[in-house]
Amino acid sequence: VQLQASGGGSVQAGDSLGLSCAVSGNSRYRVVVAWFHRAPEKGREFVATIDWSGGVTDYADTMKGRFTISRDNAKNTVYLQMNSLKPEDTAVYYCAGRIGTLYRYARYYPYWGQGTQVTVSS
Repeated sequence: VQLQASGGGSVQAGDSLGLSCAVSGNSRYRVVVAWFHRAPEKGREFVATIDWSGGVTDYADTMKGRFTISRDNAKNTVYLQMNSLKPEDTAVYYCAGRIGTLYRYARYYPYWGQGTQVTVSS
């Protein structure tokens, strides 16, 4: 399974930004995908995750109501729509994949894409 994140950029506080994660490989239809971010001088933190069907999602508490994870399996892509962005959302965002159950912990995801930088200015 291979994943490739895209869509980062620099925005102002309160703006919206959408990220995409392209999923490829023989098992792509069964892949649970999660987004994590790593802020400067912090560890990798869970953002959101979605099951292979798109019917089950989970969010970090600080992202609920502002971020939406979705997927289009016809396009082999998982999306993260981020609204009402705050300066503290500034981080490198990564998409990660696994086969099986949704988890909030990075150590359970063996497949990782490269990160995409999101910078939110006040």
